[in-house]
Amino acid sequence: MLSSLVLLAVSFAAAAAHEHDTLEQIPVGYVKYPWQATYPGDNEVTADSIFSGITTFARLPWVQCLGKDADEAFDIAFIGAPFDTGTSYRPGARFGPSGIRAGSRRLTLYGGYNVPLGVNPFMSGLKIVDCGDVPVTPYDNKHAIAQIESGHKTLLHRTPFSPLGNDSVTGEALVPVSKDGKHHPRLITLGGDHTIVLPLLRSVHSAYGAISVIHFDSHLDTWKPSVFGGAPSHQAEINHGTYFYWAAQEGLVRNGSSIHGAIRTTLSGPADYENDDTIGFQRIEAREIDTLGTDGIIKKIRDVVGTDPVYLSIDIDSIDPAFAPATGTPETGGWSTRELRTILRGLDGLHIVSADIVEVAPAYDTNAELTTMAAADVLFEVLSVMAKTPLGKVAKK
Repeated sequence: MLSSLVLLAVSFAAAAAHEHDTLEQIPVGYVKYPWQATYPGDNEVTADSIFSGITTFARLPWVQCLGKDADEAFDIAFIGAPFDTGTSYRPGARFGPSGIRAGSRRLTLYGGYNVPLGVNPFMSGLKIVDCGDVPVTPYDNKHAIAQIESGHKTLLHRTPFSPLGNDSVTGEALVPVSKDGKHHPRLITLGGDHTIVLPLLRSVHSAYGAISVIHFDSHLDTWKPSVFGGAPSHQAEINHGTYFYWAAQEGLVRNGSSIHGAIRTTLSGPADYENDDTIGFQRIEAREIDTLGTDGIIKKIRDVVGTDPVYLSIDIDSIDPAFAPATGTPETGGWSTRELRTILRGLDGLHIVSADIVEVAPAYDTNAELTTMAAADVLFEVLSVMAKTPLGKVAKK
């Protein structure tokens, strides 16, 4: 009898200890009982016909935004820019948009709810579409850059599907964060090599003026044309290593509130960093993740850009080639996919007006689509951050 009581007491103690350990691991906001859940999409069918239809990003509706659906409104759109004739090493990023879309098939396989950020961007009430690609010529860089700017600007100045609404804390009406005082939709561009950011920033400038930039890349991309490539012609001056130089010359980037992350390139010499300083970027070296950690990197980024509107540009080579080998200019010693996704989630609350991911060259990928899946997952984090934070602020009184 006594031994039975002792055994029962030990069982209760073990169960209590197990429950205590389990409770300590439950994330904030966890709903213990299903009938208490209120999240959109809870218990809906997932993994349903994910291979059917044409391949759009995350199986979003395909809208011919630059064609027959020119009047259709949206809140966030994915748009491809299949351009790679500004590349210095391995070409092939013109196939990036289609590769990233293929790598995104499984994003909604289990429903699309982003656990760390606590949001399902696909069920956030926003109208999110895939606009296909901007028509880009492969024969004339000058004309191609103009095509990308025109296509992006046309979509950027379209009236969004959803109004800004009210502040979630004060209940007061939000006003746009743009310089022109208008509410604009957000665009996520699938590159393409990094040259495309020059026309994209020209487009963004038409609505937001000079903007802060968060730039994840293994390379500076602020090189003087006389250094990177030697500028044998005017068109050769504009490439995927000099576009930020030209953006600064044109006043498109805010000096002092922009930052690079994951930098680990070789240089012509220290003068390259001096030039980068003059253009107005601060830097986070890839190796700093060993000393700062992801939290320290997030803090440094947020301290630099502040609360102003920001443009986000992500070169897939910011991720180490062990995780993302399919890129034009790979550099070892980069961040893992997990680390970059963590850092992107740390941007939650920033007013990201538009974004891109570039330099995905599927021809160099593995059969397992490592790079295109990584690119799609990175954009899932960006999309989730966008869905949580409207492009508005409470007007000053």
